[in-house]
Amino acid sequence: MTQRRFARLGRWRPSEGAAGLLAPAWVLLAGLLLGLSMGALPAAPAQAACTDPRGPNVDWSGCDKDRLYLVGADLRGARLVNATLSRSSLAEANLSGADLSGADLGRSMLPGADLSGARLTRAYLGRADLRGADLSGADLTYADLGRAKLQEARLTGADLEKAELMRARLQGADLADARLVKAELARAWMQGARLAGADLTGADLYGVALHGADLSGVRGLTQAQLDHACGDDRTTLPPGLARPASWPCPEPVEEE
Repeated sequence: MTQRRFARLGRWRPSEGAAGLLAPAWVLLAGLLLGLSMGALPAAPAQAACTDPRGPNVDWSGCDKDRLYLVGADLRGARLVNATLSRSSLAEANLSGADLSGADLGRSMLPGADLSGARLTRAYLGRADLRGADLSGADLTYADLGRAKLQEARLTGADLEKAELMRARLQGADLADARLVKAELARAWMQGARLAGADLTGADLYGVALHGADLSGVRGLTQAQLDHACGDDRTTLPPGLARPASWPCPEPVEEE
């Protein structure tokens, strides 16, 4: 090996001989010990809290809790960002104020659950059972609720802007003052839904079943949107809008 190559690797100097080759190792070791004494080295990554017991304010962000049994659990204020909770049992659970942004709750059982004020931005709730759940004031922007069961659910003041609600079952749901701006509601079941003060600006209402629904106090609804929806003589319309000639439409048949 040439002196030039030694010089690159170990700053070899001809006068030092073989001892000079060991100098870089001693320098490196000294630097390592100094770094340890001064706390200069990066700390080891923190362990995930996925094994923490359930309870208020628990942090299970990013954790895999698939098929978990949490019936009646108190998870108020829990942090469940990007957590996997698909097919979990959360009936009557208290998730008020919890952060479930990006969480996977597909096919989960949440009947009667308290999700008031919860953050569910971009959460996946496809085919989830939310019958009778309290989602008042929840942030569901960009959430996927396709084919979810939301019969008699409370969604007052909820933000559902650009949410996916295709074929969702919202019969008898309370959507008073909810934001449904540009929401995808195609072929959703909304018979008997309460929509006083709801904002339907730009929402896709193609094939939506509005039989017996009260639309008298909605905002942002246009005749063009209504013409693509489906209702009957019991559907109450806001002033200025006419019942489409295609009404009454046959009610859609429930499917599993």
